[in-house]
Amino acid sequence: MMEPIYKMDDTQWAELLHDVEGEFNDLTIKRGFQYYKQGRVRKLTMQDSRVIEAIVEGSENYRVKIRLDALADSNCSCPVSWNCKHMLAALLDYANRQERPVHALVNAKSNAMLQQTAKNALHAASLAAKQARELAEFKERAGSLNSLPLPEWHKLFEHCLAPMANHTPNAHYVQGALRAMNSIKPQLSPGMEQLFRLHTYLYILEKLVKHSQHTWNHSSHVYMGYHTQVAADDVEEAIERCLAEELAAAPDPEHGQRLTETLAYLRTHMLTEAQNLHYYFGLYYRLWQGWLRTDGSNYVLYTEELQQLKAAEGTLQTASARLQCTLAQVWMHFYLGQDREALERLRKATVIPAMKRNPIYPLLDMLIEAEQWERLRDWLTAIGPLLRSGDELDEYGRYWEMTTRHHPESEPDMWETLDRMSPYSRGIYADALLTYGKWEQWIDYQLSTGSEPLEFRVSVLQPIEKEAPELLLPFYHQAVERYIAQKNRDSYKAAVKLLKRLAKLYKRMKQEARWEHFLSSFTGRHSRLRALHEELRRGKLIS
Repeated sequence: MMEPIYKMDDTQWAELLHDVEGEFNDLTIKRGFQYYKQGRVRKLTMQDSRVIEAIVEGSENYRVKIRLDALADSNCSCPVSWNCKHMLAALLDYANRQERPVHALVNAKSNAMLQQTAKNALHAASLAAKQARELAEFKERAGSLNSLPLPEWHKLFEHCLAPMANHTPNAHYVQGALRAMNSIKPQLSPGMEQLFRLHTYLYILEKLVKHSQHTWNHSSHVYMGYHTQVAADDVEEAIERCLAEELAAAPDPEHGQRLTETLAYLRTHMLTEAQNLHYYFGLYYRLWQGWLRTDGSNYVLYTEELQQLKAAEGTLQTASARLQCTLAQVWMHFYLGQDREALERLRKATVIPAMKRNPIYPLLDMLIEAEQWERLRDWLTAIGPLLRSGDELDEYGRYWEMTTRHHPESEPDMWETLDRMSPYSRGIYADALLTYGKWEQWIDYQLSTGSEPLEFRVSVLQPIEKEAPELLLPFYHQAVERYIAQKNRDSYKAAVKLLKRLAKLYKRMKQEARWEHFLSSFTGRHSRLRALHEELRRGKLIS
């Protein structure tokens, strides 16, 4: 074998080490090294400084052609044809002829991995040191938390949660986030401690909602995944618990400033919240109920908040945000004792949004506590036509019941309002008729709506059976005829149940002869309905 004519320099050697590390796997390098040691490389030649040609002995003699400046374009006549053990053996022989360390080429891949590991370790150590410095800096900044405005608080929280950026937003994320934020909490006064805890939860809620907004990329609605929704609901409950606590008094002006900033934060988020969410809408009112004075003595605060809401009105993009702004202004007018302005605002709303609890009801609770029954009547009259859902209507009916009990003169207003609310008020209208002992009107209402007597619990009908049994006769008789018209076994059984009730009513009224006459006529009229007669006999109405 002839010696290579062209010598490589140090740069070319470094390039070769890099190329072998990138192009050959560990197994190929190991097998190529064995071939080289066994002397299987024959007739290695170089036509120019960057092309090697060789014959390598395997199961037969294979031709290898290696392009040093483009190793990926090299080839071998073996079945593998590229980056094979024959090519690696030829490269090792070439390195030996160049008086370069063969083992450096054999270990190129493992050496590169060691170097990368060392670099990674160095980078990790550098990153850890940087994070430690930043954490120390942030803890130092957090030490002056009292004097920092809320946006700076949230920047501190953002730094704390940066390592959790890719975590799944669920209950575990919430717990980890709380631990991270509490790690920078300095010694605080009781009031500031409460504010700090509140804002850790508010910041987490904001992250959960923003994650859902980014996921769905939808401007007006946010659709949360199940686990994110559960986590957000839990955080909302935690915030409500915070606001339910009595806020500790604090002499320092910073405490009051942070509270004002908290109000501004919740107002902003309430007015920009997706229309299918009501987290901030509810929490805004919770703040007023819990930590802001609502006893009518804080005139300046209510007036300033009203001005802020009116200023924001022109910038709101959605009907939902405008409605929430209107309702918030209703609250401020209420606190200021400006019922006329409040109710005018309220009447402009087409409907009060469904929430965990109607946002106007806390105001009604305040009127009850103050025993302002006439004022409560006016509010009930105004909000009734704006209600839709069943649960809040039931509670609305209970407000009227309490109002009329303490202020009987309000009863005509109640009936007029319930009538204007139809058809949404059907349930509470009927309940009110029962509550106020208006049996005849209740029966007329049930007859007009086609209600079935068997749909009602016995306890509902018992007062009428006792006080005015004759009113139930048409209600029962009409239902019996409807059941018979269906002509099936189940409807006949239902008819027999009502007929037995009718028998008791006639007996209570001491009109047994009239009952016997009716039953005789009834059985004769339906004499061809064999199944019906079977049920009548089973019910012991006939023999």
